[in-house]
Amino acid sequence: MKKIIVSVTNDLSTDQRVDKVCSTLQKEGYEIVLIGRKLKNSIPLHRSYNTKRIKLIFNKGFFFYAEFNFRLFFVLLFSKKDMLLSNDLDTLLPNYIISILQKKKILYDSHELFPEIPELINKPFVKKCWSRLESWILPKLKNTYTVCNSIADFYDKKYNTHFKTILNLPIKREIELGQFPFKTKGKKIIIYQGAVNIGRGLELIIDTMEFLENCILVVIGNGDIYKELVKKVDLKNLGNRIHFLGKISPSELHKLTPLANLGLSIEEDLGLNYRFALPNKIFDYIQAEVPVLVSNLPEMKMISINYKVGEIVKNRKPIELAKQIEGLIEKDFSNELKKAKKELIWENQEEKLISIFNKSI
Repeated sequence: MKKIIVSVTNDLSTDQRVDKVCSTLQKEGYEIVLIGRKLKNSIPLHRSYNTKRIKLIFNKGFFFYAEFNFRLFFVLLFSKKDMLLSNDLDTLLPNYIISILQKKKILYDSHELFPEIPELINKPFVKKCWSRLESWILPKLKNTYTVCNSIADFYDKKYNTHFKTILNLPIKREIELGQFPFKTKGKKIIIYQGAVNIGRGLELIIDTMEFLENCILVVIGNGDIYKELVKKVDLKNLGNRIHFLGKISPSELHKLTPLANLGLSIEEDLGLNYRFALPNKIFDYIQAEVPVLVSNLPEMKMISINYKVGEIVKNRKPIELAKQIEGLIEKDFSNELKKAKKELIWENQEEKLISIFNKSI
Protein backbone atom coordinates (compact mmCIF):
# COMPACT_ATOMS: atom_id res chain seq x y z
CA MET A 1 0.00 0.00 0.00
CA LYS A 2 1.44 3.35 -1.10
CA LYS A 3 1.63 5.97 1.66
CA ILE A 4 0.87 9.63 0.96
CA ILE A 5 1.64 12.42 3.41
CA VAL A 6 -0.70 15.36 2.85
CA SER A 7 0.14 18.76 4.36
CA VAL A 8 -1.80 21.99 4.94
CA THR A 9 -1.27 25.00 7.22
CA ASN A 10 -4.82 25.07 8.65
CA ASP A 11 -6.12 23.07 11.62
CA LEU A 12 -7.84 20.47 9.37
CA SER A 13 -11.29 20.75 10.93
CA THR A 14 -13.04 22.82 8.24
CA ASP A 15 -10.95 22.09 5.13
CA GLN A 16 -13.50 20.10 3.19
CA ARG A 17 -11.47 19.92 -0.03
CA VAL A 18 -8.51 18.28 1.64
CA ASP A 19 -10.77 15.88 3.54
CA LYS A 20 -12.48 14.84 0.30
CA VAL A 21 -9.15 14.30 -1.46
CA CYS A 22 -7.82 12.22 1.43
CA SER A 23 -10.99 10.12 1.65
CA THR A 24 -11.04 9.47 -2.11
CA LEU A 25 -7.39 8.40 -2.13
CA GLN A 26 -7.93 6.16 0.89
CA LYS A 27 -10.83 4.42 -0.88
CA GLU A 28 -8.49 3.88 -3.82
CA GLY A 29 -6.11 1.96 -1.53
CA TYR A 30 -3.59 4.61 -0.50
CA GLU A 31 -2.51 5.01 3.11
CA ILE A 32 -3.06 8.64 4.12
CA VAL A 33 -1.50 10.83 6.79
CA LEU A 34 -2.83 14.40 6.89
CA ILE A 35 -0.68 17.01 8.66
CA GLY A 36 -1.87 20.45 9.79
CA ARG A 37 -1.57 22.64 12.87
CA LYS A 38 -3.24 22.66 16.26
CA LEU A 39 -4.93 25.79 17.58
CA LYS A 40 -6.32 26.53 21.04
CA ASN A 41 -9.88 26.18 19.74
CA SER A 42 -9.28 23.24 17.39
CA ILE A 43 -12.14 20.77 17.58
CA PRO A 44 -11.44 17.00 17.82
CA LEU A 45 -11.14 15.11 14.54
CA HIS A 46 -12.78 11.81 13.67
CA ARG A 47 -11.39 10.74 10.32
CA SER A 48 -10.99 7.34 8.69
CA TYR A 49 -7.36 8.17 7.87
CA ASN A 50 -4.49 9.26 10.12
CA THR A 51 -4.07 12.91 11.08
CA LYS A 52 -1.36 14.86 12.87
CA ARG A 53 -1.60 18.41 14.18
CA ILE A 54 1.53 20.42 14.90
CA LYS A 55 1.31 22.74 17.90
CA LEU A 56 3.12 26.01 17.24
CA ILE A 57 4.46 28.90 19.30
CA PHE A 58 3.58 31.44 16.60
CA ASN A 59 0.20 31.48 14.83
CA LYS A 60 0.44 34.38 12.38
CA GLY A 61 2.85 36.34 10.24
CA PHE A 62 6.40 35.51 9.20
CA PHE A 63 7.25 33.55 12.35
CA PHE A 64 4.23 31.30 11.89
CA TYR A 65 5.18 30.36 8.34
CA ALA A 66 8.83 29.95 9.29
CA GLU A 67 8.07 27.77 12.31
CA PHE A 68 5.46 25.65 10.55
CA ASN A 69 7.65 24.98 7.52
CA PHE A 70 10.65 24.19 9.74
CA ARG A 71 8.62 21.76 11.84
CA LEU A 72 6.93 20.25 8.78
CA PHE A 73 10.32 19.65 7.15
CA PHE A 74 11.49 17.44 10.02
CA VAL A 75 8.17 15.62 10.31
CA LEU A 76 8.38 14.78 6.60
CA LEU A 77 12.07 13.93 6.83
CA PHE A 78 11.61 11.25 9.47
CA SER A 79 8.27 9.83 8.26
CA LYS A 80 7.85 6.85 5.97
CA LYS A 81 6.13 7.79 2.74
CA ASP A 82 5.95 7.08 -0.97
CA MET A 83 4.40 10.34 -2.11
CA LEU A 84 3.94 13.90 -0.89
CA LEU A 85 0.89 16.09 -1.47
CA SER A 86 1.45 19.79 -0.80
CA ASN A 87 -1.62 22.00 -0.52
CA ASP A 88 -0.90 25.61 -1.47
CA LEU A 89 2.32 27.55 -1.61
CA ASP A 90 2.70 27.88 2.16
CA THR A 91 3.50 24.14 2.48
CA LEU A 92 5.42 23.68 -0.77
CA LEU A 93 9.02 24.44 0.24
CA PRO A 94 9.56 21.62 2.79
CA ASN A 95 7.68 19.16 0.59
CA TYR A 96 9.78 20.05 -2.43
CA ILE A 97 13.08 19.85 -0.56
CA ILE A 98 12.17 16.45 0.92
CA SER A 99 11.10 15.19 -2.51
CA ILE A 100 14.56 16.08 -3.86
CA LEU A 101 16.54 14.80 -0.87
CA GLN A 102 14.69 11.49 -0.59
CA LYS A 103 13.66 11.11 -4.23
CA LYS A 104 9.93 10.96 -3.51
CA LYS A 105 7.08 11.82 -5.83
CA ILE A 106 5.48 15.19 -5.10
CA LEU A 107 2.03 16.44 -6.10
CA TYR A 108 0.72 19.96 -5.68
CA ASP A 109 -2.84 21.18 -5.15
CA SER A 110 -3.14 24.95 -5.60
CA HIS A 111 -6.32 26.16 -3.91
CA GLU A 112 -5.70 29.74 -5.01
CA LEU A 113 -3.18 32.15 -6.54
CA PHE A 114 -1.36 32.50 -3.22
CA PRO A 115 0.90 35.52 -4.01
CA GLU A 116 -2.21 37.38 -5.21
CA ILE A 117 -4.28 37.08 -2.03
CA PRO A 118 -5.71 40.46 -0.89
CA GLU A 119 -3.88 40.23 2.44
CA LEU A 120 -0.62 40.81 0.53
CA ILE A 121 -1.78 43.85 -1.46
CA ASN A 122 -0.11 46.26 0.98
CA LYS A 123 2.85 44.00 1.67
CA PRO A 124 4.97 44.17 -1.50
CA PHE A 125 8.08 42.63 0.05
CA VAL A 126 6.17 39.63 1.44
CA LYS A 127 4.34 39.21 -1.87
CA LYS A 128 7.67 39.30 -3.72
CA CYS A 129 9.07 36.57 -1.47
CA TRP A 130 6.12 34.25 -2.10
CA SER A 131 6.24 35.00 -5.84
CA ARG A 132 9.92 34.12 -6.03
CA LEU A 133 9.35 30.87 -4.17
CA GLU A 134 6.54 30.01 -6.57
CA SER A 135 8.54 30.87 -9.69
CA TRP A 136 11.46 28.77 -8.41
CA ILE A 137 9.53 25.58 -7.64
CA LEU A 138 6.37 25.48 -9.75
CA PRO A 139 8.02 25.06 -13.17
CA LYS A 140 9.83 22.00 -11.80
CA LEU A 141 6.67 20.17 -10.73
CA LYS A 142 5.09 17.57 -13.00
CA ASN A 143 2.00 16.54 -11.04
CA THR A 144 -0.17 19.57 -10.33
CA TYR A 145 -3.85 20.41 -10.13
CA THR A 146 -6.00 23.31 -8.99
CA VAL A 147 -9.59 24.41 -8.30
CA CYS A 148 -10.64 26.05 -11.57
CA ASN A 149 -9.70 26.49 -15.23
CA SER A 150 -8.71 30.15 -14.89
CA ILE A 151 -5.99 29.39 -12.34
CA ALA A 152 -4.83 26.37 -14.34
CA ASP A 153 -4.55 28.49 -17.52
CA PHE A 154 -2.74 31.26 -15.63
CA TYR A 155 -0.06 28.91 -14.29
CA ASP A 156 0.29 27.04 -17.57
CA LYS A 157 0.98 30.28 -19.44
CA LYS A 158 3.23 31.78 -16.79
CA TYR A 159 5.37 28.74 -15.94
CA ASN A 160 4.74 26.36 -18.85
CA THR A 161 3.15 23.87 -16.46
CA HIS A 162 0.36 21.37 -17.06
CA PHE A 163 -2.18 21.94 -14.31
CA LYS A 164 -5.30 19.79 -14.22
CA THR A 165 -8.58 21.09 -12.76
CA ILE A 166 -10.31 19.35 -9.87
CA LEU A 167 -13.37 21.38 -8.92
CA ASN A 168 -14.03 21.76 -5.20
CA LEU A 169 -17.47 20.20 -5.31
CA PRO A 170 -19.48 18.88 -2.34
CA ILE A 171 -20.19 15.22 -1.73
CA LYS A 172 -23.66 14.09 -2.79
CA ARG A 173 -25.92 14.10 0.25
CA GLU A 174 -29.54 14.20 1.25
CA ILE A 175 -30.77 17.49 2.65
CA GLU A 176 -31.07 17.59 6.44
CA LEU A 177 -32.55 20.60 8.16
CA GLY A 178 -31.17 22.05 11.36
CA GLN A 179 -32.27 25.11 13.29
CA PHE A 180 -30.73 28.54 13.75
CA PRO A 181 -30.11 29.66 17.34
CA PHE A 182 -32.37 32.69 16.86
CA LYS A 183 -35.90 33.45 15.65
CA THR A 184 -36.42 33.53 11.87
CA LYS A 185 -40.20 33.34 11.54
CA GLY A 186 -41.51 35.41 8.65
CA LYS A 187 -38.02 36.47 7.54
CA LYS A 188 -36.00 35.65 4.44
CA ILE A 189 -32.58 34.19 5.25
CA ILE A 190 -29.45 35.37 3.43
CA ILE A 191 -26.39 33.26 4.20
CA TYR A 192 -22.66 33.79 3.83
CA GLN A 193 -20.36 30.90 4.72
CA GLY A 194 -16.59 30.86 4.49
CA ALA A 195 -13.59 32.95 5.49
CA VAL A 196 -14.41 36.28 7.12
CA ASN A 197 -11.61 38.22 5.46
CA ILE A 198 -11.17 41.41 3.47
CA GLY A 199 -12.51 41.44 -0.06
CA ARG A 200 -15.36 38.98 0.57
CA GLY A 201 -18.07 41.63 0.16
CA LEU A 202 -19.11 41.37 3.81
CA GLU A 203 -18.86 45.09 4.51
CA LEU A 204 -21.08 45.66 1.46
CA ILE A 205 -23.77 43.22 2.53
CA ILE A 206 -23.84 44.68 6.05
CA ASP A 207 -24.45 48.14 4.57
CA THR A 208 -27.07 46.60 2.27
CA MET A 209 -28.95 45.06 5.20
CA GLU A 210 -30.03 48.55 6.26
CA PHE A 211 -32.39 48.45 3.27
CA LEU A 212 -33.61 44.87 3.75
CA GLU A 213 -35.96 44.99 6.71
CA ASN A 214 -37.60 41.64 6.00
CA CYS A 215 -34.31 39.74 5.78
CA ILE A 216 -31.82 38.19 8.20
CA LEU A 217 -28.15 37.83 7.30
CA VAL A 218 -26.30 34.85 8.75
CA VAL A 219 -22.49 34.87 8.60
CA ILE A 220 -20.86 31.50 9.27
CA GLY A 221 -17.08 31.37 9.50
CA ASN A 222 -14.16 33.21 11.04
CA GLY A 223 -11.26 35.31 9.85
CA ASP A 224 -9.14 38.43 10.08
CA ILE A 225 -11.98 40.98 10.11
CA TYR A 226 -14.52 39.06 12.19
CA LYS A 227 -14.31 41.37 15.22
CA GLU A 228 -14.37 44.49 13.03
CA LEU A 229 -17.57 43.35 11.35
CA VAL A 230 -19.24 42.55 14.67
CA LYS A 231 -18.42 46.11 15.82
CA LYS A 232 -19.75 47.52 12.54
CA VAL A 233 -23.05 45.71 13.04
CA ASP A 234 -23.31 46.99 16.61
CA LEU A 235 -22.64 50.57 15.52
CA LYS A 236 -25.40 50.30 12.91
CA ASN A 237 -27.79 48.71 15.43
CA LEU A 238 -28.36 45.77 13.10
CA GLY A 239 -27.81 43.05 15.70
CA ASN A 240 -31.40 41.83 15.29
CA ARG A 241 -30.91 41.35 11.54
CA ILE A 242 -27.31 40.16 11.27
CA HIS A 243 -26.05 37.09 13.16
CA PHE A 244 -22.48 35.80 13.36
CA LEU A 245 -22.21 32.08 14.15
CA GLY A 246 -18.43 31.83 13.91
CA LYS A 247 -16.70 28.66 12.76
CA ILE A 248 -18.80 25.50 12.96
CA SER A 249 -18.23 21.92 11.85
CA PRO A 250 -19.07 20.91 8.27
CA SER A 251 -21.76 18.51 9.53
CA GLU A 252 -23.51 21.35 11.38
CA LEU A 253 -23.10 23.68 8.42
CA HIS A 254 -24.74 21.22 6.04
CA LYS A 255 -27.91 21.34 8.15
CA LEU A 256 -28.04 25.15 8.30
CA THR A 257 -27.31 26.03 4.66
CA PRO A 258 -30.60 24.59 3.30
CA LEU A 259 -32.53 26.89 5.63
CA ALA A 260 -31.44 29.91 3.59
CA ASN A 261 -33.33 31.65 0.81
CA LEU A 262 -30.17 33.05 -0.79
CA GLY A 263 -26.45 32.24 -0.66
CA LEU A 264 -23.82 34.93 -1.15
CA SER A 265 -20.45 34.87 -2.89
CA ILE A 266 -19.91 38.54 -3.68
CA GLU A 267 -16.14 38.86 -3.53
CA GLU A 268 -14.45 42.06 -4.70
CA ASP A 269 -12.05 42.16 -7.64
CA LEU A 270 -8.96 42.65 -5.47
CA GLY A 271 -6.38 41.18 -7.80
CA LEU A 272 -6.09 37.94 -9.71
CA ASN A 273 -6.74 35.62 -6.78
CA TYR A 274 -10.29 36.90 -6.29
CA ARG A 275 -10.83 37.52 -10.00
CA PHE A 276 -10.25 33.83 -10.74
CA ALA A 277 -11.92 32.53 -7.57
CA LEU A 278 -14.51 29.77 -7.66
CA PRO A 279 -15.45 29.41 -3.97
CA ASN A 280 -16.69 26.03 -2.81
CA LYS A 281 -19.51 27.76 -0.93
CA ILE A 282 -21.23 28.35 -4.29
CA PHE A 283 -21.43 24.61 -4.84
CA ASP A 284 -22.50 24.04 -1.22
CA TYR A 285 -25.40 26.44 -1.76
CA ILE A 286 -26.41 24.60 -4.93
CA GLN A 287 -26.19 21.22 -3.20
CA ALA A 288 -28.49 22.62 -0.49
CA GLU A 289 -30.85 23.88 -3.24
CA VAL A 290 -30.26 27.50 -2.30
CA PRO A 291 -30.09 30.07 -5.16
CA VAL A 292 -26.91 32.13 -5.38
CA LEU A 293 -25.91 35.74 -5.83
CA VAL A 294 -22.35 35.98 -7.15
CA SER A 295 -19.87 38.61 -8.26
CA ASN A 296 -19.39 39.52 -11.89
CA LEU A 297 -16.11 37.59 -12.04
CA PRO A 298 -15.25 34.94 -14.66
CA GLU A 299 -15.52 31.60 -12.83
CA MET A 300 -18.46 32.50 -10.56
CA LYS A 301 -20.27 34.14 -13.44
CA MET A 302 -20.01 31.01 -15.60
CA ILE A 303 -21.63 28.84 -12.94
CA SER A 304 -24.56 31.24 -12.60
CA ILE A 305 -25.00 31.55 -16.36
CA ASN A 306 -24.46 27.90 -17.31
CA TYR A 307 -26.67 26.39 -14.62
CA LYS A 308 -29.19 29.26 -14.18
CA VAL A 309 -29.15 28.89 -10.39
CA GLY A 310 -29.12 32.56 -9.42
CA GLU A 311 -27.92 35.97 -10.50
CA ILE A 312 -24.80 38.06 -10.92
CA VAL A 313 -24.46 41.27 -8.90
CA LYS A 314 -25.57 44.14 -11.14
CA ASN A 315 -24.66 47.10 -8.92
CA ARG A 316 -22.50 47.18 -5.79
CA LYS A 317 -24.21 50.23 -4.25
CA PRO A 318 -26.07 49.05 -1.11
CA ILE A 319 -29.48 50.44 -2.03
CA GLU A 320 -29.30 49.01 -5.57
CA LEU A 321 -28.02 45.66 -4.31
CA ALA A 322 -30.91 45.55 -1.82
CA LYS A 323 -33.41 46.02 -4.67
CA GLN A 324 -31.81 43.17 -6.61
CA ILE A 325 -31.89 40.87 -3.57
CA GLU A 326 -35.54 41.67 -2.91
CA GLY A 327 -36.40 40.61 -6.45
CA LEU A 328 -34.10 37.61 -6.45
CA ILE A 329 -35.46 35.94 -3.31
CA GLU A 330 -38.95 35.96 -4.81
CA LYS A 331 -37.86 33.96 -7.88
CA ASP A 332 -38.12 30.19 -8.18
CA PHE A 333 -34.90 28.37 -9.12
CA SER A 334 -35.93 24.98 -7.70
CA ASN A 335 -35.90 23.02 -10.99
CA GLU A 336 -32.53 24.41 -12.07
CA LEU A 337 -31.02 23.76 -8.62
CA LYS A 338 -32.21 20.14 -8.55
CA LYS A 339 -30.65 19.56 -11.97
CA ALA A 340 -27.37 21.32 -11.16
CA LYS A 341 -26.86 19.54 -7.84
CA LYS A 342 -26.83 16.15 -9.59
CA GLU A 343 -23.93 17.19 -11.80
CA LEU A 344 -21.92 19.39 -9.43
CA ILE A 345 -20.81 16.73 -6.95
CA TRP A 346 -17.42 15.46 -5.81
CA GLU A 347 -18.14 11.95 -7.04
CA ASN A 348 -17.88 13.28 -10.60
CA GLN A 349 -14.33 14.54 -9.90
CA GLU A 350 -12.95 11.41 -8.25
CA GLU A 351 -11.93 9.48 -11.35
CA LYS A 352 -9.89 12.41 -12.64
CA LEU A 353 -8.23 12.92 -9.26
CA ILE A 354 -7.32 9.26 -8.90
CA SER A 355 -5.80 9.19 -12.39
CA ILE A 356 -3.46 12.06 -11.45
CA PHE A 357 -2.11 10.08 -8.49
CA ASN A 358 -1.99 6.70 -10.23
CA LYS A 359 -0.06 8.18 -13.17
CA SER A 360 2.49 9.76 -10.82
CA ILE A 361 3.46 6.43 -9.19
